[in-house]
Amino acid sequence: MKKVLFLDTTHEFLPDNLKNAGFDVDYFSETRAELLQSLAGIYGLVVRSKFKIDREIIAAAAELKFIARAGAGMENIDVEYAESKGIHCFKSPEGNRDAVGEHALGMLLNLLNHLKKADNEVRNGIWLRAENRGTEISGKTVGIIGYGNMGSAFAEKLSGFSCRVIAYDKYQTSYSDKFVEEIQIEDLFRESDIVSLHVPLTEETEYMADADFFSSFNKNIHFINTSRGAVCNTAALLDAIDSGKVLSAALDVLEWEDHSFENFFEKDPPETFKKLVASDRVLLSPHIAGWTHESNRKHAEVLFEKIMSVS
Repeated sequence: MKKVLFLDTTHEFLPDNLKNAGFDVDYFSETRAELLQSLAGIYGLVVRSKFKIDREIIAAAAELKFIARAGAGMENIDVEYAESKGIHCFKSPEGNRDAVGEHALGMLLNLLNHLKKADNEVRNGIWLRAENRGTEISGKTVGIIGYGNMGSAFAEKLSGFSCRVIAYDKYQTSYSDKFVEEIQIEDLFRESDIVSLHVPLTEETEYMADADFFSSFNKNIHFINTSRGAVCNTAALLDAIDSGKVLSAALDVLEWEDHSFENFFEKDPPETFKKLVASDRVLLSPHIAGWTHESNRKHAEVLFEKIMSVS
């Protein structure tokens, strides 16, 4: 039987259906050193973010035929090396695109309508109406950087808000449709009122949102990042907030997260983080944009179909 090793939890749909399809499913929750001793005869690995699947692990799994990640990002897998060994590498961005699109929209509505601030004030006996006057999405230009599954889902969610949606993607063309207008990055810098990042973390995108990035916008903007924390230089973002170039920011991800996205507060947070949480113009969530009850199952369904397509 083809043995599939799960290195992290997934929705039970995936292991149950792999068993029904004739696979031998096992689970692993020990150390990296022990994992390296457990890879003989393994046909497939199912991962999230607990382990970095690097050359050492791939080389130790001589019979490996696929690596399936329940998620959108592949930065914890050496895909190039794996594919050079004939190993299929699967991800499942189709599974959480709606979750991310909805979360980004929710964060935007919160920012523009001061919901977190207003809620806290009312709970503390403060009734300020004019000071919490909101701003409408209607009539604004929303710029999306990265137009894959997540960026396109956000555009779809915005379609009922009577706004203009533009997008730049360095690696795609001819994607204009009823939800979005394809533009060049210079146009996005010139025209955006709201900017949302939906790019993977690569050497090219690391700290893409730096001081030069924020200063390139003609208008003062609202900024959203639901992609990866290290895409944004937090110190540069805070400077842009202080200068007024960034009117408000919503971050589901932080640059100091480790590869597993867990246990953020095990280490003392840096001073920049302390400044970030002190700002009343910043909205934060703990890397949960794509982590809904529904997306958990959708990831499993997507990966099952992809695994079966090559098995």
